[in-house]
Amino acid sequence: MGCVMRDMKNVVIMLAVMAMGLSAHGQETDFGQWFSGGTLRIDCLREGSALGDSVWVARWVDRRNPWHGSHTQTLDPFDGGDYRVSMRDAATGREIYSRGYSNLFREYKGTAEGRTTSRRFEETLLLPMPLHAVDIALQARDTNMKLYDQTVVRFDPARDRLTAGPDADQVYDYEIHGPSATKFDIAFVMQGFDDEDDIVYRKACRRMAESLFGHEPFASRRRDFNIRFVKAYAGVEYNTFGADRYAMTFAVRLLHDAVGTTPADHIIVVINNRTYGGGAIYNFYSVSSLHKAAELVLTHELGHGIGGLADEYVDEELSYADLHRTAYEPLEPNITNMVDFGSKWQSMIAADTPIPTPADDAVPRTECGPLGAYEGAGYSSTGVFRPTMRCMMRDYAPFCPVCAKRLNQIIDLYTR
Repeated sequence: MGCVMRDMKNVVIMLAVMAMGLSAHGQETDFGQWFSGGTLRIDCLREGSALGDSVWVARWVDRRNPWHGSHTQTLDPFDGGDYRVSMRDAATGREIYSRGYSNLFREYKGTAEGRTTSRRFEETLLLPMPLHAVDIALQARDTNMKLYDQTVVRFDPARDRLTAGPDADQVYDYEIHGPSATKFDIAFVMQGFDDEDDIVYRKACRRMAESLFGHEPFASRRRDFNIRFVKAYAGVEYNTFGADRYAMTFAVRLLHDAVGTTPADHIIVVINNRTYGGGAIYNFYSVSSLHKAAELVLTHELGHGIGGLADEYVDEELSYADLHRTAYEPLEPNITNMVDFGSKWQSMIAADTPIPTPADDAVPRTECGPLGAYEGAGYSSTGVFRPTMRCMMRDYAPFCPVCAKRLNQIIDLYTR
């Protein structure tokens, strides 16, 4: 989940990610053989409740900018996110692009309203523009958490009508380290700054950029990022699903219109408000306010938005507190319910470490403590375990080794 907390490389990793992609898909993708070099934006609509839903493509958009993602790693090696988009060559059926993601609808289903009442949500996906006709599968997970094709649509760039995407206004290139195809492009959308003078605006931009690079592993990977800012309204509001600190937008198309042609492997909305809050959804977008703790809130939210990491704190009052006490392992890499601990971080733990690992409240907030399996995570006080006593995903400590590993792998996916 993306709701903020209530309280205030290496070659080995690169090869591991590549090997995972090959083993999962059995083939490499020659970018020039399958893609034109442009960017296809798909605006979808998803409607339903916990009782069931449907999704369809509302329009195809030519984003009118070069593809900002990797040209060598187009297949997603991670089994992350509640949904996935898969692009397949129509003539051969070969998968040529895929990415997992999550969305607000997944969280809506867990609310009291969402259990019975149907509601429509916007969903926007960015993909490399294909050269030839493709089948685009919008995938969801079944009750066993296995992906299946929920909707499959044919797209032919030679035949289908493409809407011209808008340009972004007032783009501020803060820090550019190289071509988008080999960098992780972050597009900050600055909401509510229209009445601020340029000095105040750029000070806020600098604060948020430096917040991103204020913690590992982002700090040591700084040259792997390109940072740009766009001044625009994105429809972000507090009190999402009744949680006063949860600030998100339901106007996803508006958000992407604001970004326009700006390269964006991930979008971060910053609201010009000093109320504590924010949120994030994996491979969808992240949000932070300008609260005095924004440097920590933003970093925590990027754990969700970029890394697909779970919250590790306990909050049994939340409606989804029992989300991970299930018959299958959570998708998130940093929590386990012991259904298949071997697929998580078990191999990283010292052999003499007791499992479950006894809590040690003496670990200071500036440290994570030793690796183990500590009970209490994913909002649940029992039955769900985390890697260390403290972590950015629990209480704003540094990212633990398990979380840092996944973040490095994701950065590698976009930069190698």
